[in-house]
Amino acid sequence: MKANLPNKEPEILKTWEKLNLYKKLRESRKGKEKFVLHDGPPYANGHIHMGTALNKILKDMITRFHQMDGKDSVYVPGWDCHGLPIEWKIEEQYKKNKKDKDQVPIKDFRKECREFAEKWIQVHIKEFRRLGVEGDWKNYYSTMSFDAEAQIVRELGKFLLDGSLYKGYKPVLWSTVEKTALADAEVEYKDHTSNTVYVGFKVKTSKINLLKDAEIIIWTTTPWTIPANKALAYNKNLDYSVVEINSVSENFDSKKIVIATQLLDQISKECEIGNYKLIEKIKGKDFEGTICSHPFENLGYQYDVPMLEANFVTLEQGTGIVHCAPSHGPDDFTLCLKHGIKSLDTIDDDGRYTKHIKKFEGIHIFKADQIVIENLKECKKLLANGKLTHSYPHSWRSKAPLVHRATSQWFISMEKKDLRKKALKAIDDTDFYPERGRDRIRSMIETRPDWCISRQRIWGVPLPLFVSKKTKEPLKDSEVIENIARIFEKEGADCWFTDDPQKFLGKKYKKEDYIK
Repeated sequence: MKANLPNKEPEILKTWEKLNLYKKLRESRKGKEKFVLHDGPPYANGHIHMGTALNKILKDMITRFHQMDGKDSVYVPGWDCHGLPIEWKIEEQYKKNKKDKDQVPIKDFRKECREFAEKWIQVHIKEFRRLGVEGDWKNYYSTMSFDAEAQIVRELGKFLLDGSLYKGYKPVLWSTVEKTALADAEVEYKDHTSNTVYVGFKVKTSKINLLKDAEIIIWTTTPWTIPANKALAYNKNLDYSVVEINSVSENFDSKKIVIATQLLDQISKECEIGNYKLIEKIKGKDFEGTICSHPFENLGYQYDVPMLEANFVTLEQGTGIVHCAPSHGPDDFTLCLKHGIKSLDTIDDDGRYTKHIKKFEGIHIFKADQIVIENLKECKKLLANGKLTHSYPHSWRSKAPLVHRATSQWFISMEKKDLRKKALKAIDDTDFYPERGRDRIRSMIETRPDWCISRQRIWGVPLPLFVSKKTKEPLKDSEVIENIARIFEKEGADCWFTDDPQKFLGKKYKKEDYIK
C-alpha cells in the first residue's frame, strides 16, 4: 500500500493548524499537573540538519508522552540569536560582495545580524512543524528579544553588585581568526600535530658551582612561545641529573646539561645523545636562586631567567623543567605573578608578534615555529626537535587552533559567592539519564576556571558597565542597572553603541567621569 507521505503529511499539518490543535491540547489539560520542556535553543543561522531533527523529534516524543499521561505538557521553543555563528554568516556575505566590515557602522551591522537571525527562526519553525513537532510557535523566546536583552542586564547586574564580576588580566583561550577571547564552552578538542623542541637555557649564577655554564633543558610543543619566556619552573621534590655529553649536533654547543633523572634515558634516545657521563645528581630544591640566560640572549633578549619552584611540574612529559611564558599559560602566569615577574605583550589580536618581540615582530605565530627553530640553531641552543600529535583546543566555530593569550577581560568568579559549590549541589540534586552524564558534567564544573564573559565582537548583548576614570572600578548602582535594563526593554541593546552615555547614567553621575 502506498502511503504517499510527501503529500499526506502537509495535509495532516494543515488539519492540525485548522483545528488549532496546540490550543485544544492546553485547554484539555487546564488545571492539571504541569510539565514544561523549555527548549535548549538551536542557533538561528541555517537550515536544520539530522542532529537538529533528532533533537526536536525526541523532545516532541517526551512532551507527547506526558500529555498522554494526563499532564498539561508544554513545549517552549526558542532560539539563540547572538554571537559568532551569526556574525560569521554576515561576514561571509560581505566577503562575497567584497564589502569591508570595518567600514560598516556598528548599528547597521547589528541590524543585518538581527534580520538574518529572524529570517532563520521563521525557516526553522516551518521545518520543525514539517517534522510534526507541536509547540507554541507564536510565542517562542529568542535571546535577541528586547525583554531577553534587558533581563541579561539585570542578571549581570546581580554579579556586579555582589562582587562576583571583575576585570582581570590573565591568559584566556584566544582565537586569532575570530579575534576574540572564548569561554571553555566554545572550545572543542581534536588532534593537532605540533612542532616540539628541546632547548637549552644557560646557567648564569647558582649556589651549586657545578651548574655554572650548564644548560637547563626544557621541552615544549609551542616553539613560538620561546621569545615570550620569562622563567623556568622545577619541582623541589624531583631528582635531577647533571650530565656530560658529547657534541650532539652543530645546533647545540654545550657539553653539560641538566634534566630530570627519571627521564634521562628516554631523552637521551629522543635527542640522539648516545653516551653520556653522569656528573652528579641533585635535588630540585637545590635550584633555588639559580638564574639562567635567555636562549636568544644574542638577539637582544638580555634579561635574567630565574628558576622557580612549582608543584605543576611533573615527569609525565618533557624534561622535568618547564619553560614559562606568562603571556601564554595560566600556570606560567600565576607562578610569574607570584614572583613579581611581568608578562610580555607578545602577540596582537591577529596572532602576530608585537614590537616587544625583537627579531620576530610582525610574524604570525602559526608560521613562526620554523623561524624560531632556525634561530635556536643559529644560537646553538637547539638540542633536538620533532613533532607530536596530541589533543589541542580549537574554536568550535572556525575550527582553527586556539592559543592562550594574556589580555584584559571581564570574568565572573566561580568562588566569590560559592557559584561552583551551588552548581555542584544543583548537579547532585538533578536526576540524570543515563547516570554517567552526572559524572561528566560534574568533572567539568569542578575544574572550570572563572567564566570569561567578555568578547571582542559586535553582535551580542554589550556589557553595560561604566568604569570610573579615577578609581578604575566599575560603577555599582542598582538604579543605573535598572535604568539601562528599562531602556533595553523599549529600544533593544543597539542603543548602547550609539546613544549618549548620560542617557544610561541618569542624573546622579556625570558621563565625563566614566568610561563606557
